[in-house]
Amino acid sequence: MPEARDSSVKALLTEAIRRVLKQASLATLATLIEAPRGVGAKLLVEEDGTRVGTLGESLLDEAVARRAAAFLSSRAEASTHFVKEFAPELEACGDARILFERVEPEPRLVVCGAGHVGAALARLARQLGYSTTLVDDRADFVTRERFPDEGIELVAALSWTEAVRAAVGAGRNVSVAVVTRGHSEDEECLRAVICARPDYVGLIGSRRRTSIVLERLRAGGADESILKEVRAPIGLDIGAVSPEEVALAILAEIVAERRGGTGAPLSVWRREKQG
Repeated sequence: MPEARDSSVKALLTEAIRRVLKQASLATLATLIEAPRGVGAKLLVEEDGTRVGTLGESLLDEAVARRAAAFLSSRAEASTHFVKEFAPELEACGDARILFERVEPEPRLVVCGAGHVGAALARLARQLGYSTTLVDDRADFVTRERFPDEGIELVAALSWTEAVRAAVGAGRNVSVAVVTRGHSEDEECLRAVICARPDYVGLIGSRRRTSIVLERLRAGGADESILKEVRAPIGLDIGAVSPEEVALAILAEIVAERRGGTGAPLSVWRREKQG
């Protein structure tokens, strides 16, 4: 009977994790890794508070569910904590140790524009493990001859709006880089993107060019709070010149946003200490 019950719980957890990934949602998987008994027990806590599984004690489940929200906001992939660190009131479980793991779809990057920068960006993103979609309205720019990596989805857009909306989807765990060849294309892509509220949106170009595009969207009634989230000009200031360097600057900012980094030099603390 215990084995049947364990198999049933595992099946429910597996199905719940599949659902989270399919719906582009977010959850925490908590596993009991050190304890007098019950090691290996799992509890999945979804972003909306839905729970599947148990760690064996209802009060412990409650405490772990509360901790899960803080874990997700930390943007860490995984971390371990003793129960006494986050629920000191549970003295009987204090020395138990919990592994918290983030459950979410793999990161996706949608690149609007397959010119020199867009091409370099798509290739670099794949090396960093991003599921990548490259969109352009010029069919000869998005061919397998140019991009033999099957991990890069190629979209020849008849309509920028329809193609970009389909690529971005619900926006969860999605970053979008708008690196097209002109103002009109930029504007059409951004207009299609901003309603989905992806995790990151960036627009290539000079301050003047990006300001023109944003002002057009503003004049068209776009929500100011959403426009403020657009990274324009896109990327971190690393003095990039070549398309590959620009792609690196863009990916650096996307990774920093995803991981909660600042983009500051890691050596700054030493300089401040020595100064």
